[in-house]
Amino acid sequence: MGNLLYLVAVILILGWAVGFFGYQAGSVIHLLLVVAIVVILLRIIQGKRPV
Repeated sequence: MGNLLYLVAVILILGWAVGFFGYQAGSVIHLLLVVAIVVILLRIIQGKRPV
């Protein structure tokens, strides 16, 4: 389950980067970035490392 959250965070960050630099899609892209950062922070707070 932990690896899945990490994968989702990476995908969201990549989606944000593509949208921000490629399409300028507005607030939806920034929402993706916030969700990705929250997922990464949860993993850091829980102290879990990727396997």
